[in-house]
Amino acid sequence: MVRVRFAPSPTGYLHIGGARTALFNWLFARHAGGKFILRIEDTDLTRSRKEVVDKILIGLRWLGLEWDEGPEVGGEYGPYFQSQRVSIYQQYINQLLEEGKAYFCFCTPQELEERRKEMMRRKEVPLYDGRCRNLAPEEQEEFKREKKRAVVRFRWDGPIGGFEDKIRGYIDFSEHQFDDFIIQKADGTPTYNFACIIDDHLMGITHIIRGEDHITNTPRQLALYRAFGWPVPQFAHLPLILGPDRSRLSKRHGATDLLEYKEMGYLPEALLNYLALLGWYPGSEEEIFTRDEIIAKFSLENISKRNAIFNLDKLDWMNSQYIQRMPVEKFMEVGWEFLEKGGVKREVRDKEWWERFFPLYKVRIKTFQQLVKDSAFFFNEEYPFEEKAVRKILRKEYVPNLLSELKEEIKNIEPFSVENIEKVLRDSCEKRGMSGRKFIHPLRVALSGKMVSPPIFDVIFLLGKEVCVRRINRAIMLLLEKGE
Repeated sequence: MVRVRFAPSPTGYLHIGGARTALFNWLFARHAGGKFILRIEDTDLTRSRKEVVDKILIGLRWLGLEWDEGPEVGGEYGPYFQSQRVSIYQQYINQLLEEGKAYFCFCTPQELEERRKEMMRRKEVPLYDGRCRNLAPEEQEEFKREKKRAVVRFRWDGPIGGFEDKIRGYIDFSEHQFDDFIIQKADGTPTYNFACIIDDHLMGITHIIRGEDHITNTPRQLALYRAFGWPVPQFAHLPLILGPDRSRLSKRHGATDLLEYKEMGYLPEALLNYLALLGWYPGSEEEIFTRDEIIAKFSLENISKRNAIFNLDKLDWMNSQYIQRMPVEKFMEVGWEFLEKGGVKREVRDKEWWERFFPLYKVRIKTFQQLVKDSAFFFNEEYPFEEKAVRKILRKEYVPNLLSELKEEIKNIEPFSVENIEKVLRDSCEKRGMSGRKFIHPLRVALSGKMVSPPIFDVIFLLGKEVCVRRINRAIMLLLEKGE
């Protein structure tokens, strides 16, 4: 059975790259009918934080990536926090020490740094020189009596030619130089390369799907598998995700914590769909897929070797597509959630009002945060005027008189319905011989403060007659104060 794992370190929040790695592991497991395991690599106790673990779990669940084994779920291969597995790692450290495949190293960080600098001065590769590799037992005891702290180093015993990667093909390391690397720190905690191969073996991991930045770790891990005589999982290293400027993805390219996308009003289905297409080709030019369709189509063979480009505009477009396809009831439910977070109380309007309001934005927004921003003028009498709108539209010479006349016309509309509002204003525009643009734009800015809004007839109806009159007066006063 296929068994894959996602193993984040809780020293930083789950970012887009990590979420994509988790997704590809999850998709591979679901496609193959296998298991998706979540493991928390928290051996760095000084930097690991519980609140980060919590956010990782919440983020994965929000995205829909439920794990089959791991924290809060359990499983027969636990515990699933590395900090709770230290005694397990110690058993295997002891095994390598007893077999002569590892040894204690008493070199201090200062000594190692001096030797590194000396090697670089001689233009040599700065590798560990094996100073403690063959210490006699009495020398080791002397160092221990002196209370010198020791790390444990793995005894590198031969070349690792390379390995077959499921995405990149054969990766050759025969020309690389390797030294006796550390597998246990002086404080007794295992290093990443050691702990992860112990866990992957004991948890029965069959495929290791991770970012290409881990390629350089693979030879050391292969050496450890060989030392223990264990079967080696299959490796698949994913391309990097870059920003539009082709640099490493960072906060300047958009949010980095996965849950920030939730707060910004992206739908988990849309983000999952978008992440799936970052490096994976579905076999057609289609871009919108259901979760089940992605699972059915997914394969490692269709993952590109080329780096993927994260484009926030493309994500916005995809999110808008999912919003437009949402049932209106679901759209209203999510919309209320965001509006209430923004300070809008649902009870300020009746059910019929909301049922007319939400469809106006369903076809217009890219994120639910945009809904909050773009509709704020409906709920705030002190809405700001866009500077560009005042400069380009309200300051036209004809506007004050037009607004004064329209105020009176709106006062007299009976019955006050969208259909009647549209008829009265279109007739008014025609009588004046004005273009719709010159006629409508000043009214739109006066009522919303914006150059762009939902259809003006709906805006007038939803605001109500009295509010429209007050807002037009406010716009006229603004122009008078500016000497217009």
